[in-house]
Amino acid sequence: MVMAPTTRARAVNAGLVPTELHALYYGQRAGAGLIITEGAWVSERAIGFVHVPGVYSEEQVAGWRRVTEVVHALGGRIVLQLWHTGAASHPDHLGGERPAGPSAINPQELSFTAGGFKETVTPREMTRSDIATTIADYRAASENARRAGFDGVEIHALGSFLIPQFLNPRLNRRSDSYGSDRTRLLLDIIDAAAAPWDGRCLGVRLSPYWTSGDHFTADEQTLADYDGLVTELNAHPVAYLHLRGPGPAAPGATPDLDAFARWRQRFDGPLIVNHGFDRASGNAVIEAGIADAVSFGTHFIANPDLVTRFALNRTPATGDPATYYTGGADGYVDYPVSDRAGDTPSVR
Repeated sequence: MVMAPTTRARAVNAGLVPTELHALYYGQRAGAGLIITEGAWVSERAIGFVHVPGVYSEEQVAGWRRVTEVVHALGGRIVLQLWHTGAASHPDHLGGERPAGPSAINPQELSFTAGGFKETVTPREMTRSDIATTIADYRAASENARRAGFDGVEIHALGSFLIPQFLNPRLNRRSDSYGSDRTRLLLDIIDAAAAPWDGRCLGVRLSPYWTSGDHFTADEQTLADYDGLVTELNAHPVAYLHLRGPGPAAPGATPDLDAFARWRQRFDGPLIVNHGFDRASGNAVIEAGIADAVSFGTHFIANPDLVTRFALNRTPATGDPATYYTGGADGYVDYPVSDRAGDTPSVR
């Protein structure tokens, strides 16, 4: 059982530094076989969501070190997810400057700013120098994660953000090698971010089935492109592939295991699957030999003792989406554990 990354917007300070709340939150969930943190900014240029911590300053490294110390003291393991929003950011996050992306094409997404959700703008096309700087930012962030005591890092390459923008032929219209080979940016980032570590300590999270607006669609060409990318990952120092699959066909439906099997056939290393799993479907995908582990996001938000609840076949509590991004302890570190009799306390 893996704790999936979930953005919680609790770094409510000018330096976007992890606080004692972060240490408490992750410490409460140290029973997971592996914790993958919320995405952390690799640089100030990467920011695209309010109150998300970074990993580019010494203060941030110190804050994250407190998190890893608590998790390790409680017997857990934890990796840091590295995030860059690219063209899905907004000038409000960047001192009024336009965000940069693979090409000057508006991804037509929404960015969560201090003033609420705002529509993205047409970005400027990244120069080769911008790309080199970004790759260096990932390496520096990975080194900072190592110094902060993490057990590894995960590359955030899902959704509508920087790396998927480069993978997307509708957003990446470049005429250079980062356009003719749309996988090149991710592969260069993998090699750079893996360099500070001994052994394979870097995971990659992908979302080939992501559908959003006019630009992101899981058509056959997109899936074929990801076939090639996943196969290519075998030639790079990737410790695991973390795959967000298609959503269940209906509320309560079982995830489509065949969709995940497509990628199991192409990736030689450990595979973590995600999106819509519960205890029964998680057991099924493991027993079928399709996945090596299952990650849970929303379940871990409301159930710090999720591993125990699953082990004892207890019903998970339900979270409160109204508190997901509000800051503070409310709806973050105040979810109860089930009592010894097996009753599940009501959740706020």
